[in-house]
Amino acid sequence: MRRFNGTALIMAALATTLGALAYPVWSYADRSGTGQANLAAGTVATQWGPLSASDRDLIVRVRLAGLWELPAGQQAVQRAPSSAIKEAGDHLIVGHTDLDKRVRIVAAQLGVELPNVPNEQQQGWLDEMSAATGAEYEYKFVNLLRAAHGKIFPAVGAVRNSTRNSLVRQLASDTNQTVLDHITILEKTGKVDFEAIADEVAGAATASPTGPAIPAPGVVVPSAPAAQASGNVRTTSRPSPGAPGTVNTGRPDPSDSLGVLGG
Repeated sequence: MRRFNGTALIMAALATTLGALAYPVWSYADRSGTGQANLAAGTVATQWGPLSASDRDLIVRVRLAGLWELPAGQQAVQRAPSSAIKEAGDHLIVGHTDLDKRVRIVAAQLGVELPNVPNEQQQGWLDEMSAATGAEYEYKFVNLLRAAHGKIFPAVGAVRNSTRNSLVRQLASDTNQTVLDHITILEKTGKVDFEAIADEVAGAATASPTGPAIPAPGVVVPSAPAAQASGNVRTTSRPSPGAPGTVNTGRPDPSDSLGVLGG
């Protein structure tokens, strides 16, 4: 009887321990303060899929980008210190005129209120460019815009990866394409300060560098074999169109079922 009682106590203790271990796993999605709970708290249902806080943030950021980058592009075209700067300004005007149509339609469909003026930091950048002349103006125009595009680029990709809303997914795809085009055309001016960009990124890094070993001087590394499908595989697709150093931004006009563009 004593032996049975000892065994029963051990089994009860094991059951309690397993229950304690399993409970956080079973109840994790319901616990406040977790990533899942935070996502659910900021999400609303729509006919195009759940709309999260990060989705809404992207919509607002796309609108804000156009509110300062479009006038920056217009200023560059009007001041035209060089053909390269004028070309970059042209891309900014065309790209954000198109994106602004798309984001206003998406925002209306999803019930997201949009700002109508740049934020304080963006207005400060516009003021900096307006006050500059000559070579200083070209430097500020190119590098303020290149830095802003470089920071939004990964943010757009993150939303494109995680969103469950089809309208936001398409807007992120369109934005990604436009941002890459603007990065490319700004770099084409030859005035991007890549050292400053690298220093800023390094200053924000918290982990040690990783990757392949540092190349040894004078050592020739072997050529890598081609990565290709094996066997007789027929393919029909082609790489993205456009000459090297260009981005194809051609896309159909957005569907405006609410008449946003006509208002």
